[in-house]
Amino acid sequence: MARAIHVFRSPDRFVAGTVGQPGDRTFYLQAVHQTRVVSVLLEKQQVQILADRVGALLDEVHRRFGTPVPPASDEVVDLNPLVMPVDTEFRVGTMGLGWDAESRAVVVELLAITEGEFDESVVLDDTDEGPDAVRVFLSPEAAREFANRAAKVISAGREPCPLCGEPLDAAGHMCVRTNGYRRGGITGELSTPIDPDDPDDEND
Repeated sequence: MARAIHVFRSPDRFVAGTVGQPGDRTFYLQAVHQTRVVSVLLEKQQVQILADRVGALLDEVHRRFGTPVPPASDEVVDLNPLVMPVDTEFRVGTMGLGWDAESRAVVVELLAITEGEFDESVVLDDTDEGPDAVRVFLSPEAAREFANRAAKVISAGREPCPLCGEPLDAAGHMCVRTNGYRRGGITGELSTPIDPDDPDDEND
């Protein structure tokens, strides 16, 4: 069966978001164009890596080609939640990133996780063989906005304990710096939706 490649050349949105409560969040990337919505599931660390590399690519494009790019910023224009319900297309295994000089766009490709090995030359390629993929073309402005929002989504988890750095939660906190004395927890709400699936990452 031929692979499915979902291409968005001028998306209305391409955002990172979550579903679930702090400490029990699932991370998604979602591309939207008019009524078309494609969502993929991935790990928090993958969101962080992609955001960092998008930012680094923009800086490199500006340095090498003089292309105007917006600076990194804490301000995020789009703080709206993901389009619900989130219908997951696949879980992300491999990510590709590039610069399309012809369209002056950052190209992000997200490939489905696979059980076996595959030739990574299929990344950013239209070959019929390989994992399903989502390919998104972003203007420098949209790419920077993606990175800015992703950073805010990542940091929206539980606050760290001021003593040991471990995440606090509403049920309290067994702080190793106080010999197990239980500190009061904090509560909070997420401004963006996400799904529970990362039990190994306690900083969600």
